[in-house]
Amino acid sequence: MKVILLSDVKGRGNEGDVIDVAHGFAVNFLLPRKMAVEATPGNLKQLEARVHNIRRREGERHEEAERLSASIDGKKLIMEAKAGDGGKLYGSVTSGAVASTLAAQLGVDIDRRKLDIPAHIKTVGEYPILIHLYQDVKAEIVVKVVPEGGAAAVSEAVAPVEAAEGEVDEQPTMADAEAETIEAAEAE
Repeated sequence: MKVILLSDVKGRGNEGDVIDVAHGFAVNFLLPRKMAVEATPGNLKQLEARVHNIRRREGERHEEAERLSASIDGKKLIMEAKAGDGGKLYGSVTSGAVASTLAAQLGVDIDRRKLDIPAHIKTVGEYPILIHLYQDVKAEIVVKVVPEGGAAAVSEAVAPVEAAEGEVDEQPTMADAEAETIEAAEAE
């Protein structure tokens, strides 16, 4: 059965395309949801009149997706998750959680189904995530998963240490703390 798509249908075509689909798919899915109309001579004539508007809308959507891609491509998100010893998470980081963090940290509202998470995120670390914004427009972000309470430590580590000119800012290391403990034990 030939139909004219009124909206984009994943795996089938875009708005304004005339496609051939199974009769049952058209009658039971596309037509009741107003996603398509039957390709009659009258409807095809109306489509010719609407083609210019459809192409203009396509161009606007593509430009908007390009702007969004330029603004978020290469950004890094920091997500906190409950983690046990060895950095193993209790559960996993889902695409819904990444989408809500993206909205909270960057102010960008993206549907979770547009996120391409290559594997289950079940440990702390950095993970590249591809976002399908529109047809051929994609952006890549990096999600850094840290244990709960670790985001404050990450932000402190990223902040530059400012020392007076000529002054060396010495911070005690774990080895220094162990040496002090040993010295205190020997003194007793």
